[in-house]
Amino acid sequence: MSSLKEICAGLPLDPLPPNRGRDPGVPHAPVRTPNLTPAEERLALRNALRYFPPNLHATLATEFAQELRQYGHIYMYRFCPALRMRAYHINQYPCRTRQAASIMLMIMNNLDPAVAQFPQELVTYGGNGQVFSNWAQFWLVFNYLSTMTEEQTLVMYSGHPLGLFPSLPSSPRCVITNGMVIPNYSSREEYEKMFAMGITMYGQMTAGSYCYIGPQGIVHGTTLTVLNAGRRYLGSGDLRGRVFVTSGLGGMSGAQAKAAVIAGCIGVIAEVDEAALKKRHEQGWLMEITNDLTHCIQRIREARKAKMTLSLGYHGNIVDLWECLYLEYKKTGELLVDLGSDQTSLHNPFSGGYYPVQLTFRQANQLMNTDPERFKTLVHESLCRHVAAINKLSDAGMFFWDYGNAFLLEAQRAGAEVEKKGGGATEFKYPSYVQHIMGDIFSLGFGPFRWVCTSGDPADLAETDSIAAAVLEEISSTVTERVRQQYSDNIRWIREAGKHKMVVGSQARILYSDQRGRVSIALAINQAIAKGRVSAPVVISRDHHDVSGTDSPFRETSNVYDGSAFCADMAVQNFVGDAFRGATWVALHNGGGVGWGEVMNGGFGLVLDGSEEAGQRAKLMLNWDVSNGVARRCWSGNTNAYETIQRTMEDQRQLRVTMPNPVQEDQILDRALQG
Repeated sequence: MSSLKEICAGLPLDPLPPNRGRDPGVPHAPVRTPNLTPAEERLALRNALRYFPPNLHATLATEFAQELRQYGHIYMYRFCPALRMRAYHINQYPCRTRQAASIMLMIMNNLDPAVAQFPQELVTYGGNGQVFSNWAQFWLVFNYLSTMTEEQTLVMYSGHPLGLFPSLPSSPRCVITNGMVIPNYSSREEYEKMFAMGITMYGQMTAGSYCYIGPQGIVHGTTLTVLNAGRRYLGSGDLRGRVFVTSGLGGMSGAQAKAAVIAGCIGVIAEVDEAALKKRHEQGWLMEITNDLTHCIQRIREARKAKMTLSLGYHGNIVDLWECLYLEYKKTGELLVDLGSDQTSLHNPFSGGYYPVQLTFRQANQLMNTDPERFKTLVHESLCRHVAAINKLSDAGMFFWDYGNAFLLEAQRAGAEVEKKGGGATEFKYPSYVQHIMGDIFSLGFGPFRWVCTSGDPADLAETDSIAAAVLEEISSTVTERVRQQYSDNIRWIREAGKHKMVVGSQARILYSDQRGRVSIALAINQAIAKGRVSAPVVISRDHHDVSGTDSPFRETSNVYDGSAFCADMAVQNFVGDAFRGATWVALHNGGGVGWGEVMNGGFGLVLDGSEEAGQRAKLMLNWDVSNGVARRCWSGNTNAYETIQRTMEDQRQLRVTMPNPVQEDQILDRALQG
């Protein structure tokens, strides 16, 4: 068993660690099919060997070549540390600065087997959300972080540590870019080749930025989505006896089971991977499991009648479940589903993100490797059946939305009937959850704010929960009714968070808050650290899926209708602005959520250590981190954002935003264009 000190000593080369290969006791990523040419295979091998001295090349070349051909990527399994991967107390990391120690803690949490989807492949979530590209990079990063001073910055190029460079104490200690590929070459096919060659990486959102906090990170957002979907589509926030059907119980989608219970409805979630299903059941997030559709329908009826809260996992394909629900409706006239969505990983449809209904789980994993073109055809056929069943149930009265996982985008590419007549470039037959639900929340400045207690002590987390709740309650009495509803939902969430037992990995918490709330919570926590009420520093962060963090025309910015939904200035500016306003580390990614080439997104980590400087950094950076996106949404014509940024300018005299002057009469445009 390695120690943290050994992990920080650099690559273990003399002697080499034994090559244990893949651990059969943990889940593994699907085999990749990069279709490299012989010349590209040589380049991939050459690129991997450059991490090691020449005297080891002959030894390592054979096993790396075998990995490349067997798994489609060189992960360097030999160098997977024997140390138990988890978030240790910040004081246990052998570092010269606590900022570096906090980054180490967050990286190890992302790779904790209790947190990570495929830990030995360095995948945190989403099927292909990498922390690093290979294990050599892990060792080098920890060596750099252990020696770093407060006048150095670690520069990360798509998993590769370029090195430590001189910088100012006020600079970020780490700057991360993932997948920064020239746009004309940012295709899915090119990505598979580039990743196999070890030259770029898909960091998802919080995988490659070291800010993932387990599925809790999306539980709250999913809970808010389901609650607000009930208010919008069903006219009530009381979801007792209402049925929500969806799919996916993986690293992110696994949150759906817990969210359904918190929202008080009946959640029925299909999952083809038995390991993922059992993991959520053992975790207590999934109350029941069945692999029998007849029994599944029976439990839905019983739960509806009793108006009970239930999370039911169906071990099988979501297409079978949708088709069964429609046949039941056709036979009995009883519509057994009120709300529907989907969280299959369709950002990655042909490499394990979507399993076609025509194949078993095992058959699909084999075919995607042995005959990728045939597998792609089956995925498209399955998506067409998938959408056809949803369309029929929707016609009967079910309300469906796209969860920003590229479901409707990939269904459109497959030829399914998802077109919205007269719709814009980002609109489909069904809305995305941003267009109908979360977009208004983002425009009010609300988004997923989170923090991690670096002590690992549950008592510190409970104290920060209490601090956050008190802050929100104080602010909520001074805001408008529209904003107060959001505060009310989040106060309820944070008050009940402890009893729902959502911590997996680090002692972390998430809630949705606006600009004022985020700044106030951060300053209050920083003060509590200074006074000893919280025993160790706290890392504040957020999901990239936020007000300002992501430009994604089919998700986060799908409700931007001035034509700029396909522009990425907001996310890039956010990354840059966070960096010089005080963030401890910053990240900018291509891909995440909807998929490679479809999104630009960024995030940050900021260490609160109780110092006055940390408070100043948090205040300056968090204000920018929210105002940037609200100002952009205001300029695009969103009235919520217009009102929000107006109020913010009144509170902050140094903030001046260019405000739009909307065209009041369309006839002016008609007359001008007719001339």
